[in-house]
Amino acid sequence: MVQWRKDILGNGLRVITAAMPHLHSAELAIYLKVGGRDDPPGKEGLSHLLEHMLFRGCRDYPTCLALENAFEAIGGAVNAATDAETTCFYSRIHPGQTTEGLRILAAMLLDPLLADLETEKRIVTEEALDDLNEKGTEVNVDSVAARLIWPDHPLGKPTVGTLESIASFSEEDLREHLGHYYRPGNAVLVAAGKVDHAEVLRAAEANFGRWEAGQRPPTVPFTAGQVAPRWQFVADEDSQVHLQMAFRGISLRDPRLMTLRLLRRLLSGGGSSRLHLKLREEMGVVYSVDAAISAYADTGSFSLDFSTAPENLETAVAATFEELRRIVTEPVDEGELERVRRSCLYELEYGADSCYDMQIRYGWGEIVGLVCHPEEERREMLAIDVVAIGALARELFGPDHLNLVAVGPVTTELRGKLEGRLGEYERWFREEIPPAKST
Repeated sequence: MVQWRKDILGNGLRVITAAMPHLHSAELAIYLKVGGRDDPPGKEGLSHLLEHMLFRGCRDYPTCLALENAFEAIGGAVNAATDAETTCFYSRIHPGQTTEGLRILAAMLLDPLLADLETEKRIVTEEALDDLNEKGTEVNVDSVAARLIWPDHPLGKPTVGTLESIASFSEEDLREHLGHYYRPGNAVLVAAGKVDHAEVLRAAEANFGRWEAGQRPPTVPFTAGQVAPRWQFVADEDSQVHLQMAFRGISLRDPRLMTLRLLRRLLSGGGSSRLHLKLREEMGVVYSVDAAISAYADTGSFSLDFSTAPENLETAVAATFEELRRIVTEPVDEGELERVRRSCLYELEYGADSCYDMQIRYGWGEIVGLVCHPEEERREMLAIDVVAIGALARELFGPDHLNLVAVGPVTTELRGKLEGRLGEYERWFREEIPPAKST
């Protein structure tokens, strides 16, 4: 059993432990409620670059090598990630080194030198170039789709930034962003694995207690304005076309989020999922097909991705639309839903063996306001029926939510055929499916 506890320091820092005494490792992490959507206009990628810069050394460990050596000495390998709404620094450590791990983590976050900025900007520039082709055109389907779903909004900007914004960053930009968002009331410290709550709390107070409180700036809200399908075709020299159907989805706090997780598994969640069987096993036009959920405080998306040869693209798109029609109009078989549900329940049990999974469940869950204990998740999953699946599918897959991106060798003729398939799907949906409540 995972023993979960939470305390709050005087400065507002939330301290959470997920004790798993049977393990032989521990995981430390600190989450901050800041991400790409918090970057100032024209400064896209600032949150991401700041995350990188904290690895460039701090007062106690003035170089990146000194910092890495400190974590390695306690059995760790520190890493970090920035997404649209959160930033996380984390490391696996030996459980006997929890106090020392928290001391190093605090030194890294509270006393950064922000040194070697130009070097790090070059590194991040290389990361940004991964999304561009040799002509400088953006070919990352996720980024192109985000602009369609959330136009003129920070969520539609790349978290890594643009070549122009990265080049513009100064130490003053970093210091200002650090002061705005790296505050204890905007953070969650979590330790999972073979840890003791009292020890973690003492170490947190000793090392993070000096962190000065402050208020973060407000987040720019998103208001939906889409009334019809949107699409974009990006020319790129490749042997395949990379396609994404991205539907504007539901938010993190929407009570149907668990239903969406099961819907995703039904469509693309393994060898028995509908799109895998149709597009790969039956038609042989893709190697793989994936589905992903992105859920934020006030909006979200559900995307379907695959790559295929240009001559197979229209056929694959038509078949995908056919599967969407089927799940919208025909009740899911009870046995099919139960098979998917059972698989998800087993994965829930597997997570109880992973301190990494537990630090995400309780650390990330706390920072976004979505802590869900395993037993609560189990009950919620068991309560979902085929009626709930169908109702969500009818809302989610409406044409007012649909955004299609194709990147690759798409000819004018092929574009016309894809636009025709989009038009057919829109007409069918509007004629056959009763209007649903807008998300």
